[in-house]
Amino acid sequence: MQAITAKRLLILVIAIFSMSLMIGCSGMEKRPADRGGYAYYPAELVKADRDLNEARAAGKDKECPGEFNAAKDMVDKAYETYMSCRTKDAIAMANEAIAKIKALCPPKPVVVMKPEPKPEPKPEPPPLPPVVEPVRIILEDIHFDFDEAILTRAALDILSNDIKVLGENQGIHIQIEGHTCAHGEEDYNMALGERRAIAVQEYLANQGIAADRMTTISYGETRLAMPETPTPKNKNSEEAKTNRRVHFEVIVK
Repeated sequence: MQAITAKRLLILVIAIFSMSLMIGCSGMEKRPADRGGYAYYPAELVKADRDLNEARAAGKDKECPGEFNAAKDMVDKAYETYMSCRTKDAIAMANEAIAKIKALCPPKPVVVMKPEPKPEPKPEPPPLPPVVEPVRIILEDIHFDFDEAILTRAALDILSNDIKVLGENQGIHIQIEGHTCAHGEEDYNMALGERRAIAVQEYLANQGIAADRMTTISYGETRLAMPETPTPKNKNSEEAKTNRRVHFEVIVK
């Protein structure tokens, strides 16, 4: 009876030893082909081995060798820890290795070059106001016969046009300048120039030009329009005729 009991005990011990060889401390999944030891290992260890092989096939062992080797060492350490029957520690180590393997060789951030902002176009400066040329109003001179202050027919025709201009430009005033030729005494010519200026002023006033828009002055022979030699033969020369005149100086108020 004792012999049979001993035999049964021996068979039980052999069976338990055989099972331990097959499944280790806590077997869950068939071991990888390149792993020795037990026939079965926890699924976490096998998965860590499988993920490591996939990373190697993807070239990550060459792309980031330092991180890859660190993950591989952790997987190997997990197997060693399991072989020493520290199952929980081995599984925790395998899970940590799996996380490291997944994080291998992270893609480098893509630097997106933003285009330089285009400068906003400067607003066009407002156009310069048009240059308004001042209106130049010229009244035509009138001329007189020798030693006369009487308005000739030609003078009246010219004054008719001058009166029209004065009517269209109420803002202007005029200075009526009396001139003579170089013949005669200077004092006499100064008085003659005054008579000529007054004759024109009175005519314009009679034609409706306001008196306060007109002043008179005599220059006599002091401001000849053309150089002239006073001799009896040339008192009706072109130069003398040109100098016997009334000139209008336009004053814009």
